[in-house]
Amino acid sequence: MKQRILLITGWGGGAQLLTPLQQALQQQGHAVELWNIFNALDQQTLQRKAEQAREFDVIAGWSLGGQLAALLADQIAKQHAEHKILITLASNPCFAANAEWQAAMDQPAFQSFKQSFEQDAVSTLKKFGYMVCQGTSSTKQDFLTLQSLIQAQNLELLRQGLNCLEQLNTADILKNYSGRQYHIFSKQDSLVSCKVESKLQDFGAKFMETELLSGSHGFPLFDSELTSCKICQYLKKIEQRSA
Repeated sequence: MKQRILLITGWGGGAQLLTPLQQALQQQGHAVELWNIFNALDQQTLQRKAEQAREFDVIAGWSLGGQLAALLADQIAKQHAEHKILITLASNPCFAANAEWQAAMDQPAFQSFKQSFEQDAVSTLKKFGYMVCQGTSSTKQDFLTLQSLIQAQNLELLRQGLNCLEQLNTADILKNYSGRQYHIFSKQDSLVSCKVESKLQDFGAKFMETELLSGSHGFPLFDSELTSCKICQYLKKIEQRSA
């Protein structure tokens, strides 16, 4: 069965970074819409986006987009008792470490990054882009690919996104979500530790599946065909179980 898939990008580069994955999924017959990040800390914005997201069968997101996808799925479940399929890619439930969640970027490093962004947004975005690509033998080539797809971003939206990365913690949502959920991580990710995968497994959520691939944080972009195949295999498996 062909699915209506919502795909939410990560912080810093715009929705076009997920165009290769969108196209790969469309080639498999799915209808895929791309969204950029949004300010989920604003309740009105979150509510509006949740209503729009109800149109989709699958809510998926990369990095910060994965946290946003979890929030949307949770809102829809609570308000409408509808359980969308939730898929996250290289997404940490809590990006900046705190007392409850240590498998994340430590607070001094995150605060330094925020400060750097305020002082020189352009060079900070470039540095962040390089971190997205780090960890594999193709880092330099991947960085050029990333740069070619990045769109100019609204600085205020990027500030809001950083606040989301600092404050959001979707661990409880994932632990308690009654719908189907699938989380893919990568071994060489320099922004989200692959240890997060085993932490999610420890949640013991009934309909949760996780997977660990080789690649950098940017695997949804640089390995879009493989990522598409993994998503399609998962959706097909759900369909077979439901038949």
